[in-house]
Amino acid sequence: MPRLRRIAGRLADLPVAGEKRVLLAAPRGYCAGVDRAVVAVEKALEHYGAPVYVRKQIVHNVHVVDQLEAQGAVFVEEVDEVPSGAHIVFSAHGVSPAVVDAAADRGLLAIDATCPLVTKVHREAVRFARDDYEILLIGHEGHEEVEGTAGEAPDHVTLVTSPEAVDDLVVSDPDKVVWLSQTTLSVDETMETVRRLRERFPKLQDPPSDDICYATQNRQVAIKKVAQDADLVIVVGSANSSNSVRLVEVALEYGAKAAYRVDYAHEIQQSWLDGVVTVGVTSGASVPEVLVDEVLEELSGAGYGAVQEVKTAEEDLMFSLPKELRKDLAGTTDPRALGGRRP
Repeated sequence: MPRLRRIAGRLADLPVAGEKRVLLAAPRGYCAGVDRAVVAVEKALEHYGAPVYVRKQIVHNVHVVDQLEAQGAVFVEEVDEVPSGAHIVFSAHGVSPAVVDAAADRGLLAIDATCPLVTKVHREAVRFARDDYEILLIGHEGHEEVEGTAGEAPDHVTLVTSPEAVDDLVVSDPDKVVWLSQTTLSVDETMETVRRLRERFPKLQDPPSDDICYATQNRQVAIKKVAQDADLVIVVGSANSSNSVRLVEVALEYGAKAAYRVDYAHEIQQSWLDGVVTVGVTSGASVPEVLVDEVLEELSGAGYGAVQEVKTAEEDLMFSLPKELRKDLAGTTDPRALGGRRP
């Protein structure tokens, strides 16, 4: 659907018992993996021209998908929808080996935009399966990332969808179990799931490093701090964005009196602001900053013009681009081709 622009004065500036303000969480918005994936589609369009096909949404954000479609990207559910010989980009959430093979069988020219942190979990799954461990994968059923990770070792992976699901687990060898997780989960809920798993399986092994990505953790830490002082928290992000949905839950758990998720500023409802002095604002890891700016503009029209940033971490990491896209058509290496730190 087309994005509706803000209508000036849509939200009324009603009196409240205090000085209105916005607490703006930082970090927020694009993480390194999302930035890499979006740039990959843009550069593929520059290199090869439209259409460039993308399996699933490149990242879980309706605005980003709409913008890339306008540039010539075509989003498909499966590779069998793509004409033979075409270019296809695999999304930031990753794919299973079966999808890679299916693309090769159709002669598709694949560009892998999987987040490197997701790729790390895939490699862990392969290694533990090779050592004949049963892998307890903590995640959401049907999520692309979970499907991709499970596809690396389908005979060794058991999905654990919640702490409560632990009670019903049956494993073949309690002495050889390890847990892995989807990268975009709630840190607190994941650790509760792990705690319950360890109670049932005392020899449970941990992954070699934390699977929940740094950006997910950083955004949750920031909103925890904001939520303590917020009457209302607004999270910018799409409904299918796991990390955005988790931010709403975390805000409520850590003290916000109310919390809502919106894709666009025009979705903010007047009733949410009744009696609200302090509004917390953040955004999921697949959300461009322009959408946050529009929310701040909308809130400013309702009297929330004073904005204080609450920063809990600095992020300057850049991931390298897929190898096919590191040079432009003239052969010049892109300045961010090999990743590193932002200046």
